Amino acid sequence: MGSSSASCLNPQIDPNLVLKSSLSASDVKAPVRFPSPARMGFEGKSQPKIVEGERGYVLEDVPHLTDYLPGLPTYPNPLQDNPAYSVVKQYFVNVDDTVAQKIVVHKSSPRGTHFRRSGPRQKVYFESDEVHACIVTCGGLCPGLNTVIREIVCGLHHMYGVNRVLGIQGGYKGFYARNTINLTPKSVNDIHKRGGTILGTSRGGHDTAKIVDSIEDRGINQVYIIGGDGTQKGASVIYEEIERRGLKVAVAGIPKTIDNDIAVIDKSFGFDTAVEEAQRAINAAHVEAESVENGIGVVKLMGRYSGFIAMYATLASRDVDCCLIPESPFYLEGHGGLFEYMEKRLKEQGHMVLVVAEGAGQDLIAESLRSMSVEDPSGNKLLLDVGLWLSEKIRCHFAKKPKMPVTLKYIDPTYMIRAIPSNASDNVYCTLLAHSAIHGAMAGYTGFTTGPVNGRHAYIPFYRITETQNKVVITDRMWARLLSSTNQPSFLNSHIIEESKKEEESPPTQLLDGENCMENGVVDASLP
Repeated sequence: MGSSSASCLNPQIDPNLVLKSSLSASDVKAPVRFPSPARMGFEGKSQPKIVEGERGYVLEDVPHLTDYLPGLPTYPNPLQDNPAYSVVKQYFVNVDDTVAQKIVVHKSSPRGTHFRRSGPRQKVYFESDEVHACIVTCGGLCPGLNTVIREIVCGLHHMYGVNRVLGIQGGYKGFYARNTINLTPKSVNDIHKRGGTILGTSRGGHDTAKIVDSIEDRGINQVYIIGGDGTQKGASVIYEEIERRGLKVAVAGIPKTIDNDIAVIDKSFGFDTAVEEAQRAINAAHVEAESVENGIGVVKLMGRYSGFIAMYATLASRDVDCCLIPESPFYLEGHGGLFEYMEKRLKEQGHMVLVVAEGAGQDLIAESLRSMSVEDPSGNKLLLDVGLWLSEKIRCHFAKKPKMPVTLKYIDPTYMIRAIPSNASDNVYCTLLAHSAIHGAMAGYTGFTTGPVNGRHAYIPFYRITETQNKVVITDRMWARLLSSTNQPSFLNSHIIEESKKEEESPPTQLLDGENCMENGVVDASLP
């Protein structure tokens, strides 16, 4: 069938979120290329593929196999003969459909940055019988990994008739140092009910030459890489080496981080599950705290550099009296400090619950107790347990106040949360991510990661999701909602607040672009 309109695949989403780049030849300027951003530990050399149009339209496109292999043959998409898709009004997305990065704009604003919309194309660049795909999972565990694996295998088989899918065991090093397993719809049928990853995972182990040698030797021509920003940086240089060698191999990334700190996309898979499971720990801490006089429950949640899990779990719980995150500095002693607030809270209600993200307060831990130069194989700085440190500081403080004895319980559910299966919401989301990656690879796109932007799935260049990390904006409405919910002080002096506002200041057309204005893909209804 013909190409679809912008809203045909999901009528529940405002079609205005998707803009079609109907540009004439005179409208489109030559692609603008810039040096690629520095990659931590990776010597990337790829350049952005930028297309500019009238009224400020900018498409940050992703690479295509024909960029370096011109003249590749195309084939009809098998989906047009798939009975499951016979009920779909239009099989394919329009080749010119794009997704706008900004959803809130002024009437005089330029059209802004767009990304190529994901979805099935009318023509594909692989025949089903020629596809030999592989899947690898890297980095830490996250709910939903097995679901993504399952849906890639089943999606390739049921939608495109692909029967050869290889599982790379043990992360990047598995390409050259571990066994592989054949994945079939039957073998992965029930894996979404289990936590972790059936392929195993590891940090580090990235040797670009060895990995691409293995890909070439095995005849692999589609590579699906599931992992966080460090993993995606590795995927980027794998793509660059494949391009340098002139191989017909599509490289597709699926972003994974339980902390929800991947840039550009609305949220990462596993986040909803993590927030939901964190409620169990917070509820346990609340029960323990309210059952004794001056009870204090301390819960440490994940969030190395971004406090999204702690913030959303606090807002969802309504039992938390104080939430501490990496983005918002705090102090312990003195007027307006944490201890003063805790004393006030205990006098008012006789108990309290404190949630702390793992990356919070690291600057307060004595320098002699820290190892600033120590990193894990993925390049992440090793942090000390702020939960244990803070719990001990609280105990010591109240030990000096014999008239206010406290009972403190410390709960760290970190690895329990990471290891559980994904919930219903994340399971659906993982399916959409997997299918978007499959459609992109079959259509010849490469060097991309996929994810929702303003509620629409898009193909995003690797450099856009690896150049920065999403963080909670402490001058945004979402953090204000948390402060209002917990009644905790901000722990910020006026100088810090002013500096934060200056960092977030933008031209008038971008005043509403804080990371928290888009709350998990839903526009903040409180925005003007």
